[in-house]
Amino acid sequence: MTQDADIIVVGGGLAGVAAAVGLARAGHQVIHLAPPAPPDRRTSALMMPSVDFLRSAGLIDAPRELGHALTAIRIIDATPRLIRAPETLFDAEEVGLSAFGWNFGNAALLARFQQAAPPHGLETRNQAVTAWQRDGALGVVTLGDGSTLRAPLIVGADGKKSLIRTAAGIAAREHQFAEAALVCDLDLGRPIGGTSIEFHYPHGPFTLVPAGGNRANLVWIDEQAKLRGIQAGGPEALLVSLHERSQRLFGTMTLASPSFVFPLSTLTVDKAGRDGVALVGESAHAFPPIGAQGLNLGLRDVSDLLAALQAVDQGDPEWGIAASLDYAARRAGDLARTGGMVDTLFRSLLADMLPSQALRAGGLWALKLLPPLRRQAFAIGMGER
Repeated sequence: MTQDADIIVVGGGLAGVAAAVGLARAGHQVIHLAPPAPPDRRTSALMMPSVDFLRSAGLIDAPRELGHALTAIRIIDATPRLIRAPETLFDAEEVGLSAFGWNFGNAALLARFQQAAPPHGLETRNQAVTAWQRDGALGVVTLGDGSTLRAPLIVGADGKKSLIRTAAGIAAREHQFAEAALVCDLDLGRPIGGTSIEFHYPHGPFTLVPAGGNRANLVWIDEQAKLRGIQAGGPEALLVSLHERSQRLFGTMTLASPSFVFPLSTLTVDKAGRDGVALVGESAHAFPPIGAQGLNLGLRDVSDLLAALQAVDQGDPEWGIAASLDYAARRAGDLARTGGMVDTLFRSLLADMLPSQALRAGGLWALKLLPPLRRQAFAIGMGER
């Protein structure tokens, strides 16, 4: 049977668009299936390795045109626990950097990725996929209108409930937390500059991320029922809670956007690819927004997918299968390491047991006092490989 493209990418989120555009810019014939979705009002803090990849792949130009530099991270233990961690400041200048990364609005980043699409080699369709199967050397996807498309490699970027992952028989493990994340934009009475501020509370961090001027993006993790109850009380009730949680360190706050509450969960897969299927973004991994790893990990997926395709012999009729296996091998270590790190960190924030409190506090004291350990933590947090 004839193929319709070299690669079919399924999913219209940031990871899916980055994969489709990046693969097309690398010279592959790509069909991108991206059903319409509501605007993504969230933000993403991308570390410098991710920003460097986006620039090298031609997906963005100067980051300052889209985002705001993250020059420092300040952690404040605001828990009432018996054993508390010290306040800790991580400054990018310690490791010779002007910034750890950049904070981008997801909608602006998505628009920039789309603008980077090449004039040829990429066809985008606003269609959903209803089925996947393997037919010899080709993957076959069925669309909502019953038509089919074929390609040697299918990229699943269709989120936590990935149809591509399920149809390909790639096992996933998911855990739902009682916690959720409330996000919104705030205008502060006093600016935070380029410093991301994390107040650590018993059910997760209350984080203010620089968004330029006096504006900050809030990511507040707490019990889902509590967050929804506060949100239901209206803007005034929400502002009362925000001032309390921020300890009024930044003056009077005002809401600059509506607030949204997102349930939190973790998702891991046995492998990120096989049988001519490669999973990127939340199809392959998901976890709470701790340590700014979500989209950073998804962009490392795209980077390794490009490398796997560069290494494969596309003269082989089954090159799609070979590429998917190579990709899975490249991603295995990073997915296990990053997923384990974020899960351990999040659970340590929730732990009430004294030994856990002592370990966490001792770890932050070590990071505060030992420069070599701080530098190693910087490298891990930034996703350096």
